[in-house]
Amino acid sequence: MEESGKKQQHFILVHGICQGAWCWYKLVTLLRSAGHSVTAVDLGATGVNPQRLDELHSMDDYVRPLFQAIASLPPQQKPVLVGHSFGGASVSLAMEKFPDKFSVAVFVTAVMPSTAVPMAALADKFFKEHPLEAYLDSKVTIGTDPQNPWSRIEFGPEYMAKRLYQLSPAEDLTLGTLLVRPGSWFLGDLLRDGIVTEEKYGSVRRVFVVCKEDLAMTEGFQRWMIEASPGAQVEEIQGADHMAMLSKPADLCKLLLEIAARYY
Repeated sequence: MEESGKKQQHFILVHGICQGAWCWYKLVTLLRSAGHSVTAVDLGATGVNPQRLDELHSMDDYVRPLFQAIASLPPQQKPVLVGHSFGGASVSLAMEKFPDKFSVAVFVTAVMPSTAVPMAALADKFFKEHPLEAYLDSKVTIGTDPQNPWSRIEFGPEYMAKRLYQLSPAEDLTLGTLLVRPGSWFLGDLLRDGIVTEEKYGSVRRVFVVCKEDLAMTEGFQRWMIEASPGAQVEEIQGADHMAMLSKPADLCKLLLEIAARYY
């Protein structure tokens, strides 16, 4: 389908931990207004998904709604896959499972695994830069049994205000505090060796969007992931906090449209 002489693109948007498809509401509106189609997915036990966190037994359970959305696409369609924050892990598993389905994968200040650096090293680096006390009033529990690693986190309003939404409109912070749901990092699954491979995940073109004012996933950590996983094109958004889709929706929309046109 053509609109104003430009090809209609399809964007699949994947949210981060404790969030939901709702956090993309501004970007969905902008992309659709520009003539494109958008699928914003609620992962397991997020947003309006009726599952409870204790009903999810694995990362596969968590990302199943994303896999189902991708599997239902017409064979000829090559969407732009966009992951935010912990949504980068979900996007990466989708890239590994469906490496031929996407025109490009975009990591918006998101977890970007490396085929050369273990996920355990990535997690260790993140928690050194963002230790548990940095979560402020959030409720965080991490199991200590190495044979059965587990985790649970629910963002607190102070943490959201000071580290996630500090540059976002006040009403978006209010919305976030009303809709936040507990989540998990599914450490037992993600810290396994070889969750992504160069043959599959590595074959998908990648763009990493650096958000320089992110206080949750710092610019230094974002740059570390980029260096650990060479091959990704790098873009930047100025003045965006961790919730770039809320603090700088027009900038992010413009950038995604440019990326989609570049990799069509």
